[in-house]
Amino acid sequence: MHEGGHAVHNFLTKDLPLGDFKNPPMEVAELASMSMELLSMDHWDIFFPNESDLKRAKREHLEDIIETLPWVATIDKFQHWIYENPTHSTSDRKTNWNNIYRQFADPVTDWSGLQEGKDYLWQKQLHLYEVPFYYIEYGMAQLGAIAVWRNFRKDKQKGLEGYRNALKLGYMRTIPEIYKAAGIQFNFSRSYIKELMDFVRKELNAI
Repeated sequence: MHEGGHAVHNFLTKDLPLGDFKNPPMEVAELASMSMELLSMDHWDIFFPNESDLKRAKREHLEDIIETLPWVATIDKFQHWIYENPTHSTSDRKTNWNNIYRQFADPVTDWSGLQEGKDYLWQKQLHLYEVPFYYIEYGMAQLGAIAVWRNFRKDKQKGLEGYRNALKLGYMRTIPEIYKAAGIQFNFSRSYIKELMDFVRKELNAI
């Protein structure tokens, strides 16, 4: 479903006159894919005919969204530290990773006997190696996708129209303007994030 969102994006922008118009920034590209994950949930019964499996898949997806946002913040802050301190030692890196991880991690996980694994947990994120400074966009797009989904829940036709209107713009407008075309905000205030996460919690509880 994620890659399907990228495919829909490509179809909707294929007739734009310039190649650069067809290559929006990641905050927009990932909005297309992450929104598709959520918009398609009403039809996941095609893949999960068993009701309990369907509910589990939906629940796990929404839980993953909740877990991913603080992880995105952790990786973003850590990679900024890494590249802004190119002469740091292995010990410095380990110390700073744990300090940053502690800021965003839950306070209930027991890491007793697993400290070494925790010290190197960041290595599972390939973006740190392959595409420096590309990861925070996932958090931005994820919030946008939740807002697109919320619009869809309120009015399916209007929600889909907003999704299509945003994607059709490619990169012919600024990121906030593209989000606005979808009927959502490019907004990361505490109040707006809480509003979106309250919606996710409501949907999760309804499963």
